[in-house]
Amino acid sequence: MGILLLLIALIFEIAFAIYCIATKQNHKKIKSWVRVTVFIVFVILTVSSVIVWSFRWVMLAIVLFILAVKGTISLIHNKTNNHKYKTSSIVWKTIITILALVFAFAPTIVFPQHPSPKVTGEYEVATATDTYIDKNRIEEFTDKGDNRFVNVEFWYPKKGDGTYPLLVFSHGAMGIKISNRSTYTELASHGYVVVSIDHPYHSFYTRSEDGTVAMVSSDFRQEFEKYTNKGVYSNEEKYNIIQKWMKLRTDDMNFVIDTILTKAKSDNDPIYQHINTEKIGVFGHSMGGASSVWLDRERNDISAVVNIDSPFFSELVYKKEMDDFVASSKDFTTPLLNIYSDDVWGQLESNSILIANNPKNEHFKEAYTVHLQGAKHLSLTDLPLFSPILANILQGGKADIDQSYCIETENELILEFFNYELKGIGHFDPKETY
Repeated sequence: MGILLLLIALIFEIAFAIYCIATKQNHKKIKSWVRVTVFIVFVILTVSSVIVWSFRWVMLAIVLFILAVKGTISLIHNKTNNHKYKTSSIVWKTIITILALVFAFAPTIVFPQHPSPKVTGEYEVATATDTYIDKNRIEEFTDKGDNRFVNVEFWYPKKGDGTYPLLVFSHGAMGIKISNRSTYTELASHGYVVVSIDHPYHSFYTRSEDGTVAMVSSDFRQEFEKYTNKGVYSNEEKYNIIQKWMKLRTDDMNFVIDTILTKAKSDNDPIYQHINTEKIGVFGHSMGGASSVWLDRERNDISAVVNIDSPFFSELVYKKEMDDFVASSKDFTTPLLNIYSDDVWGQLESNSILIANNPKNEHFKEAYTVHLQGAKHLSLTDLPLFSPILANILQGGKADIDQSYCIETENELILEFFNYELKGIGHFDPKETY
């Protein structure tokens, strides 16, 4: 919608400028009426929800409001012929207006208005945020000696009438806790309490309840970029880096789960009182998926795991004598669903980092494995809906799969898996490829 409206605005500005030049008149009164009318139409479209009000429309609203005010003042003072016609003046004013409109429309183009993925459950979904302070850990990314904080957000049935399984989500490297918001909403609408974690300094951006903002650590970003570039780190260095990343993230996840379980016993907040502490599932995208699988190796109270497009870092064993990785020989017995994009699926049998993910791995013979054909890595998050431009830049091109179909299929698979494993509802027999 943003691109269409911008094109209409640009065509009008250019056509009106040509009309003024052809007639050698300013036509200021006509322009003033147009400015006022356009702002009124914008308000009507917003009130009628044709334009869904959000941050993406703020800059445009400000520009249209300023132009409407100028037009109104001009009409009140009847300033129709106060300025002598000059072609150069018409041209410069048109250029400035066009630049202002392009700037104002930019958020609507980068973050286009889009239909939300389907929410099919019976419950209305509520959300809440909190900041947990881990008094047993000092923040390693700063030198202030502060305790590490972890920001969380909950999605849960607003008018719950019982207890529901707890699902804990971990985002990918430089992701954010709302990366898969449509998934959390769909799950909560079917009777789950979902908590998504921001891993400070691993997340792109996080804001705590007291207003503290933490951006992604430049050291972590550079380390991650070097890790993904072939030949920069040796396999041994990669293994040591993986251990460091996973310790930070699983420490965060353990801390959050333990905090929630403690609050469920003593905190009267409805969120905690609606949690069934005997039914816990974990899931995550990319590095968050790796963290979820790893966490299951550390805890005995996790009943189901969903790995979204990630290596099984916990199952890698580095062999110094061969300078390569081999898969762990320990069976993984917790119910596990793997969802892969083309980016990972195509490497399952060739990339040594993914050696444990190979569908032929006998130690994961009970795992479900699904491939969303045509999907790219970020297709398994909400980002391509929220900002197709950013997603295409970050993942190196547009995915071949329809994004709405992709995310809704992923959400359906995750819901059916957790329903089957945590609630004993229905059956789960997914296809290998969608």
